[in-house]
Amino acid sequence: MTESAPIYDDKAHVRGNLDLTKAEWQRGGDDSDPDGEHVEIAFVEHTDGVTYVAMRNSAHPEGPVLVFTPAEWDAFILGAKDGEFDEPW
Repeated sequence: MTESAPIYDDKAHVRGNLDLTKAEWQRGGDDSDPDGEHVEIAFVEHTDGVTYVAMRNSAHPEGPVLVFTPAEWDAFILGAKDGEFDEPW
C-alpha cells in the first residue's frame, strides 16, 4: 500500500459556513441568451475577514458552488488567460 500526500484544506472553516444569501452574482461574457447557461461569480466576505470567490452555473443556481481563496482565484484567472483550460482542438 502506498501512502498518499497529506491533504491540506485551507477552507475547512469556510465549507458550509459561507453565507451566499446576499451574494451579488455576476455573469461574464455574452449575455445575449439570458436563459442559457452561464458561469456566475460572487465575491463573498466571510467572518474570518477574507473575501472568497464563489462560482456557480446560472442554470442550476441551487446546485453546487465552487469556492476559491483569493490566491486560488488569482491562479485560476492567470491559468485561463494563459490558455490552460482551452479545448485541445
